[in-house]
Amino acid sequence: MTPEKKNQRRLRNLAFLSLLLLLVGGTFAFQAFNQRAINDRIRENIPGGRVHDYYNRDTENKDVFVENYGNVPLMARIRLSEFMEKRSTGDTDFTPIVNGTIRDQVDTWTVMRPSETNLNTRVDDSAAFNTYSNLTFGWSRSGQDAPWFMPTFNRDNQDLMTAAAGHARDWLTSTATDGVTDGATHPGDGTDAYWSSGGSFDNSGPVWPGEEVSHDAAQNLQQERAPMTISQWAALPNNLKVGNFWVIDHQTGWAYWANQLQAGETTSYLLDAAQMTAAANAIPGEYYYGIHVDGQLISPDRINDFLAADGSFTHHDDLSDFLTAVQNGSIDNNWGNPGPDDNVQPDQINFSIMAPGTIFTMANEQYRYLENQGGGNHLIIRNESIRSVSFEGKDTALNTWYDALDLTVQMMVQPVANSFTVGNVTANDIIWEGEFRWRPTNLNDFPVVAADITQVDTSGAPRAFALSLADVTRLSGSGLAFSNHDERVGSNDTYWALRTFADSNNEFNWQISNAAGYGRLHSTRTNTVSSSGGIRPALIVQQ
Repeated sequence: MTPEKKNQRRLRNLAFLSLLLLLVGGTFAFQAFNQRAINDRIRENIPGGRVHDYYNRDTENKDVFVENYGNVPLMARIRLSEFMEKRSTGDTDFTPIVNGTIRDQVDTWTVMRPSETNLNTRVDDSAAFNTYSNLTFGWSRSGQDAPWFMPTFNRDNQDLMTAAAGHARDWLTSTATDGVTDGATHPGDGTDAYWSSGGSFDNSGPVWPGEEVSHDAAQNLQQERAPMTISQWAALPNNLKVGNFWVIDHQTGWAYWANQLQAGETTSYLLDAAQMTAAANAIPGEYYYGIHVDGQLISPDRINDFLAADGSFTHHDDLSDFLTAVQNGSIDNNWGNPGPDDNVQPDQINFSIMAPGTIFTMANEQYRYLENQGGGNHLIIRNESIRSVSFEGKDTALNTWYDALDLTVQMMVQPVANSFTVGNVTANDIIWEGEFRWRPTNLNDFPVVAADITQVDTSGAPRAFALSLADVTRLSGSGLAFSNHDERVGSNDTYWALRTFADSNNEFNWQISNAAGYGRLHSTRTNTVSSSGGIRPALIVQQ
C-alpha cells in the first residue's frame, strides 16, 4: 500500500470514529417535552334519605328507622306523636284521652315526650298514654346482630313519601285514620324479622313506588347503646357521645341519630314495638289508637334547621352542642368540664364524663385523665414528670409530692397496695406491636409482670404511685389514655419511669422515652438521673 493510500485510509477511519463518537454522544443529548397526565372525575353529590315504618297491627310490631340511599352524609331526627280515644258500649261519640286532640287532625296529636331519666315513662300530656300503650325503643336480641330490611325503591329525594310496610300507612298515600285502610308503599307484612340475609324483592311493574329494579335485603347498623334522653347523653363520657344510637330531646320529643348517617347506611331502630296494655284491652266498648311518625333529614351543614324554634316546645340547652358534635364527628374532651388550663377545685370537675386522655388542672396541679375504673374510681396521672428523680429515688419523691397536695384532693384519693409485685421482663423477650416499641403483645408470657395492674386495694393506703408496664400497655391504643407515642410523653417533653424492672438483676427499669423513638418503651439504669424527666405520680380518685 502506498503512503498516499495509507493516509487516505487513516482519514476514513478517523472520520468513521468521529461519526461513532457523534452517535454515542448523541445518546446523552436528551429532551422529553410535555409528559402530562390528567386525573379527574365528575361526581354529582346526591342526598337521599327515607324513613322506614314497618307495622303489623296483629302482632303489634312497629319498626321505625332511617335509610341513607344517597351518596352524601345525612343527619336525621324523628318525632312520634300519639292519639287515642275511647267509646263505651252504648255511646255514640268517642272521647279522646287528651283534651283538644282530634283523630283526623294529626297536627293536634300528642307529641311523645319521655321522662328525663326514663324513656319508658311519658310525661305531661303524653303521660295519659302510659296506661294504655307500651313503646319499645331500640333493638336488642340476645345472641343476634342487627336486623335486616329491604332498601327503598323510591329514590326521588323530592318525594316525601315514607317506606311504609304492612299495616303502616304513608301519610301522602292516605290520610285515613280509621284503623283499617291500607296505605303501604313498601314490600313486607310489617312483622318482626320479615327480612333476613339472602332475601330479595323484584319491583318490576312497579309493584311499589320507585324504580323497577331488584334489591337484596340489607342490614341496619348495630346500635352501640340503647336510645336515651339528651340528659342521659350528657352524662356519657365525652369519647362516647358520638355513635350509632338514638338520643331523644325529652323537652321536644325529637329523637336524633347521634352520628352522621353515611351513604348506604341505615340507622338502628328507634322503635321496635308498640303494644297495647291489659288496661287498653279491658276497655268496655272500643278504642282507637294511632302513632304518627314525622321524619326530618338534613345535610350536616344545616344543623341550624334543627335548632329553629319549635312551636310551644323549647330545645334542650345541650342540643346545640349535641348537633355540633355530630357535625364534627366528636366533642371536645373537656365538654362539660373546665378547660385544660382552668385551675379549679375537685367539686368543679365531673370525672364521669371525661374521655381518656383529657387534660385538666385541679388545685394547682395539671393531670391527664387515664380511665374510669368503675364504682366511681378514676385513674389520673400528673401531666408533667417530676424531674431529676431516679427510679431508686421514686418512692421518696412520690410521697413528698403527695404530702404537698391540696387536702381536698387527698380526701378523694383511694387506697392502693402498700407495695407492688412488679416482676421483670427484658426488651429482647418482648414481641412488639407497632413501631418504636409501641406496646408488648406477649406480656401474658410473663405472668407476674402482666398481673401488676393498679387498682383500688382497701388493705393498702391512699397514696401516689408509678404506673407499671402492664398499666401503660393496657392504656395505650386508639380511644385510650395514650392514643399515640406523643401522648405518652410527659408535658414539656419529659420522660418518666415505670415501676417494672427491665432485667432479672433489677439494675434496669422501663420508662417512657423522650429521646429517639419519642414515646417508646425504653429500658434504662435504675440510678439514671436527668433534668429532662423522672417520675410521674398517678392517683386513683373517688367521685
